[in-house]
Amino acid sequence: MTDSASFSADASVLYRDTAHNKATPTRVGILGGGTAGSTIAIRLAALGIETHLFEQKNSLIDGPPMCHLHAGGNLYREIPDEDCVALLKQCIDILRLYPYTIDVRPTVFAVPTRDEGQPEDLLPRLDKLTTAYRELIEEDELNKVLGEPEDYYQLYSHEQLLALAECEQVAVPRSIDEWMIPVAKYLDLNKIKYPLIVVQEYGWNIFRLAASATLALDAYDHTHVYTKTTVKKVSDNTPTADSHAPVLDTHATPRWRIDYQAKDGSKDYVDVDYLVNACGFETGIIDDMVGVDVTRMVEFKSSYITHWGQAGGQIPEIIIYGVRGTPEGMAQLTPYPDGYFQIHGMSKFITLFEDGLVASSKDSAQPVLPEQYLHYIKDGWDKAPLQARSQQAIDYVSEFVPTFNSARTVGNALYGAQQIPGEDDTLRVADVCLYTDKCYARAENVKASSTLLAADEIVGELQKLQLIDQDLPANRDRYAHEWEYLVHTDEGTVDAVAHSLASERGFPTAMAKVNHSLRELSLASLTPFAG
Repeated sequence: MTDSASFSADASVLYRDTAHNKATPTRVGILGGGTAGSTIAIRLAALGIETHLFEQKNSLIDGPPMCHLHAGGNLYREIPDEDCVALLKQCIDILRLYPYTIDVRPTVFAVPTRDEGQPEDLLPRLDKLTTAYRELIEEDELNKVLGEPEDYYQLYSHEQLLALAECEQVAVPRSIDEWMIPVAKYLDLNKIKYPLIVVQEYGWNIFRLAASATLALDAYDHTHVYTKTTVKKVSDNTPTADSHAPVLDTHATPRWRIDYQAKDGSKDYVDVDYLVNACGFETGIIDDMVGVDVTRMVEFKSSYITHWGQAGGQIPEIIIYGVRGTPEGMAQLTPYPDGYFQIHGMSKFITLFEDGLVASSKDSAQPVLPEQYLHYIKDGWDKAPLQARSQQAIDYVSEFVPTFNSARTVGNALYGAQQIPGEDDTLRVADVCLYTDKCYARAENVKASSTLLAADEIVGELQKLQLIDQDLPANRDRYAHEWEYLVHTDEGTVDAVAHSLASERGFPTAMAKVNHSLRELSLASLTPFAG
């Protein structure tokens, strides 16, 4: 978290008086209904705050590709160990908020023979993560959401895999060895270095996440969700220095006005005391309206949906390490039920794009993507380039999983643009930037798992401004109070909404399912309200 503005004594007095004199509850406007905006809205709504959430798309959380929790940052060999520990903590928190969104299965990390790195290079980090996970469980038993600490990662030798390759594949794996049978059968064992690393890195399902957030916000009467709505303008209601308005007027005037337009063309506005910018790759547009100078990048990325009928049942996610942006970038094969797979290939002819990374300028906080990518985001992919990239993704993965060359494209992809604060495109840990004197926050989540941390920072800021009580019961123990929506939400309800969202967005409904094997930790251990 970066604190971008100091909190003056005058501002403190102003907002203390405002909080005490307000006849209505504190109102917060959140612009953007992605993972960040929706999670922040749930956090604030649970505190009794009147929350207004605006989203341009037809439904919440319909953005850039996602596939897993990043519980330990193991995909990123280049980031510091402390960032990996931070990601682990964030993932545990977010999993407890959204327990019905997780696909419980391991992830295999392989260093290819062509790579300069060695598997042993990763072991000290994995040991640190195991220790950190064990300490989190000691702090709170309900943090044990990734299995037992001693099982966080395991190693497999070449000899072990050769032996597993002779075993019969099981339809529903119930042990790590059983998960590794199809890996041993399908992975080209001559193209990787040993040991092979298996981590309890679970899948994260975007359709189930969208369903969970929608159901959670539906539970609060004081939450107003505006989908299919465009924010046209935000205006600061604070009197200017040369204004003749009495000072006391500012105590009764909400800080921000949000003008918006619905899809049917109707226009309206809402006044709020605090403004949260969670617009993802378009945060710079709001920064320009608010009058904030910031340096950032935006990157367009895509992953591709395929169907592979020869998988023989459930398999782990498979990661083949590589250097990002090179022709030999990381390959990622993410399984879904019924033979569907999501593919990343971190090269510029698959997931990344030659001109897909752009930066802000001195004239605007909003980086300008090429029109082609804006067209894809707004209107959908053109058929020919989507087909070409999807086939290239299949070919890329087939180098290491040879029989995957029989997979077929299904004519859809998970894609979008994400913001990257600053000038480092390898940044993986960021949460929120606060502007206290403006009653304004900007969510800067590079990874979706950090959205709850951003929400916590914003709650702290609202307390600082005395717009909410310092000692609300729901804020003292968020798990015993804030996530009470889980009492009224079960896995079957999430399942139904997720299937509907997948269908509406043009994806196979099987992608809204999760695998239920290897659930030594039942959903009862993920939510304190289950019996």
